[in-house]
Amino acid sequence: MFCYQCEQTDRTGTVPGCAGAIGNCGKDAATSDLQDLLIHAAKGVAQYAAEARTLGAPDDEAARFLLFAVFTTLTNVNFNPSRFGTLIQQAVAHRDRARAAYERAARAAGEEPRALAGPAAWQPADDPDELARQAAEVRVDTGLALVGPDVVGLRSLHLYALKGICAYAHHAHVLGKESAEVFAGVENALAHLAGEPTDAADLLERAVGLGRLNLTVMELLDAANTGAYGAQQPTAVRTTPVEGKAILVSGHDLNDLEQLLEQTTGQGINVYTHGEMLPAHAYPLLKAYPHLVGNYGGAWQDQQREFAAFPGPILMTSNCIVEPHVSYRRRIFTTGPVGWPGVRHLAQRDFTPVLQAARALPGFTAEAAAEPEQLLTVGFGADAVLAVADRVTAAVRSGAIRHFFLVGGCDGPTPGRDYYTDFAVGAPADSVVLTLGCAKYRFNGHRFGDIDGIPRLLDLGQCNDTHSAIRIAAALAEAFECEVNDLPLTLVLSWTEQKAVAVLLALLALGLRTIHLGPSLPGFLTPNLVDALVQRFDLRVIGDPAADLAAALEPAAK
Repeated sequence: MFCYQCEQTDRTGTVPGCAGAIGNCGKDAATSDLQDLLIHAAKGVAQYAAEARTLGAPDDEAARFLLFAVFTTLTNVNFNPSRFGTLIQQAVAHRDRARAAYERAARAAGEEPRALAGPAAWQPADDPDELARQAAEVRVDTGLALVGPDVVGLRSLHLYALKGICAYAHHAHVLGKESAEVFAGVENALAHLAGEPTDAADLLERAVGLGRLNLTVMELLDAANTGAYGAQQPTAVRTTPVEGKAILVSGHDLNDLEQLLEQTTGQGINVYTHGEMLPAHAYPLLKAYPHLVGNYGGAWQDQQREFAAFPGPILMTSNCIVEPHVSYRRRIFTTGPVGWPGVRHLAQRDFTPVLQAARALPGFTAEAAAEPEQLLTVGFGADAVLAVADRVTAAVRSGAIRHFFLVGGCDGPTPGRDYYTDFAVGAPADSVVLTLGCAKYRFNGHRFGDIDGIPRLLDLGQCNDTHSAIRIAAALAEAFECEVNDLPLTLVLSWTEQKAVAVLLALLALGLRTIHLGPSLPGFLTPNLVDALVQRFDLRVIGDPAADLAAALEPAAK
């Protein structure tokens, strides 16, 4: 195997990347190989699907499959090799159907159909050893000796951004929002990668184009979330237990949570969110369920300890699973793209086994629920913040608010992430900290206070709620008749996986500069690529939090 798609990647060798029997995320070599082959097969689907769509014969079923299949290959999503074997076979079937649609459409247009090469012509081997050999020929560093590390790094940047884009687009699809523009964008980008492009300048420009595509996807997902559940509202969320039977829901998928809440209505079972599900409490139609009682635990990397202590079953949705400890392996369930060998997967959103487990397990005792109530406030999405925009702009004009810091993104287990705690907590009392993603758990328990009634910590939601941050920044820029880059605003982002790559490209596509990224740069970005991003976007690596704070505030002090 060879994988360097996430921040957990092994950096002890000459070249960053996990290349042993098992990666730092827990993914074994066999699963990694199958993921590489699934991506290769997905490129083949996209080659024919893109051609068919151009000729007016789109295959939206194949496009939806691409979103889901690519999503399963993200870091900490699916570790089950048998699931990938099935998905590869499904990819071949989708490709063959897309090829037939293309051929019919070409003939109808008076053209002679072309037989496409590369992934479009690939057939998976039946023999496992031969399949492993095929995987070695299509992994992300294939062609390194021929085209060099910069081109391979740019191809990887494209692929990993597409993984994030597909994940967000799948979330939107689940809630009934999809777009032909997004389907075409994903198909075209995968088809372009299938051609093994070598033009570094063109690849860099296309990467910015993927950022623009992700802006469309995040807007689509925001419309899906608010359309299904209402605009976020500031909400105090209990983080201490309530007596009674309990189910814990982690991951990102709001629809899975809704289905579980519906199935547990009137059953005497309390539901708790975990990790990136915390913002669910801010959506009116979700928080209307009285048995959605609170949030338990923090970010994904602490789940082994937190899940072991939880007195009920756990439902893992969409992503961020790590190897289940033996102490809870028999009471954790997966759904959607998620998978782990030996863990029961509920494919049809029938959560009856989860309810049965909740009834059989003790839940929280009266003693556990007797601890003093603690709360976190969430729900400061764009609609909530823009509703008080006049107060915010007045506070800026009066000098009460000197600066805004967006401190968010992915949390993770690697060293250096205390930086985000020190940075946010160290922000001066006349500044506002906006946050999103699970990075918030590094500091959202701190009491930041308020400025003239405006909370100093504004939790915008999940990582995909970058769209809210963009809307807020655009509104402030309009109010002050300036560009976003001229605002007293500093972006400090942490990353772990491929959704963060897609978000970063979206911000760069908007022309935003001086983004601080950490705790380390992606392993697939070579020094030359880093230099190119620094020169074009003034991208920076986080350093000392006090020094970075001082540098961010320096222009405001002039």
